[in-house]
Amino acid sequence: MSNEQGDQQPTVVLAFSGGLDTSYCVVYLREQGYRVHAVTVNTGGFDEKQLIDLKERALELGAEKFVVLDETKRFYKKCLRYLIYGNVLRNHTYPLSVSAERVFQALAIVQYAQDSGAGYVAHGSTGAGNDQVRFDLAFRILAPSIQIITPIRDQQLSRQQEVEFLKEHGINWSWEKAKYSINQGIWGTSVGGQETLTSDQALPEEAYPSQMVERGSRKISLTFEKGELEELNGISYNHPIEIIQELQNLAAPYAIGRDIHVGDTIVGIKGRVGFEAAAPLIIIHAHQLLEKHALTKWQLYWKDQLAIWYGMMVHEGQFLDPVMRNLETFLKDTQKLVTGEVFLQLHPYRYELIGIQSEHDLMSSKFGDYGEANKAWTGEDVKGFTNIAANATKIWYAVNRKKGE
Repeated sequence: MSNEQGDQQPTVVLAFSGGLDTSYCVVYLREQGYRVHAVTVNTGGFDEKQLIDLKERALELGAEKFVVLDETKRFYKKCLRYLIYGNVLRNHTYPLSVSAERVFQALAIVQYAQDSGAGYVAHGSTGAGNDQVRFDLAFRILAPSIQIITPIRDQQLSRQQEVEFLKEHGINWSWEKAKYSINQGIWGTSVGGQETLTSDQALPEEAYPSQMVERGSRKISLTFEKGELEELNGISYNHPIEIIQELQNLAAPYAIGRDIHVGDTIVGIKGRVGFEAAAPLIIIHAHQLLEKHALTKWQLYWKDQLAIWYGMMVHEGQFLDPVMRNLETFLKDTQKLVTGEVFLQLHPYRYELIGIQSEHDLMSSKFGDYGEANKAWTGEDVKGFTNIAANATKIWYAVNRKKGE
């Protein structure tokens, strides 16, 4: 490339995962005359050892700087808690394990680029998936003057071409492709393999990162305060993130939370991916059960409609649209009385929702027991109510019903 800044090399901020694609990007961009800042955004998917290994890898590849941005708590505050408020499961199945995290990784990358004065950002996405859209949207909206570089997408490189390029530049690491691609994060782990490229095959047991080692059952409880996680088994934690992590540790040995999601990608094709998300699924369904007791029929109805929309927008990288802040205001407002304790039981491969305790439980016996007795109306009241409720439909049948029907 031509150096537009005289003797000073331009800086590019690369979203760095340490895989083959982003490793190629480090070497390629350096060769093109860029000073590469390899930036890894941790949204709960990396432990300390992994981060140390990533730093060693990035520097060996030739990055001028390696940076870790820990966005886990911000990710929870700005997104995860709304996914819980809304009981968001894409296509009623998938807890947005990867898609939500990618959005916040993109936001962190663009913020770092602006703060460091870099003129370029880069990512290793191919031209076939969702992540390219999520990264590009965040970059274009928040930093339109910063140029986007996408070597893998632009050059349409095969995996073997990337390996050969790295070998030519003295990087002879083992790039043997694992049989299954694993993408782990705080809100679940995605699993891709040859079976997920079909429409009829299930992932085998060994494909999942957590294996079933617990054989019995275990009772647990989750306590919510205005929709937010407060306690696990009666124990308070410093932050809801810690409850999510501890619940995952308890439930993963039961191999809970496995499924395969089938959905529509942002670019318009169908996709299929396996996942395991023990803590997210348990939390969402426990929260949903508490809401069934504490919210009214129409609150539950409209929450469902708007939460589906909110989840779709997160999935498609549209988190920055102002309508999302409007939806978050609604979702938060619905949580004022969603306070109480939910009781569950863990079993191998499944969990059981047992019940709840809440001072806001609308099954309160003050007004009657369902199917047993009532204290707020009489049988005559019900007769009059049903007579009026039937009236409009009675008129329709009287006018439109044909003889003999």
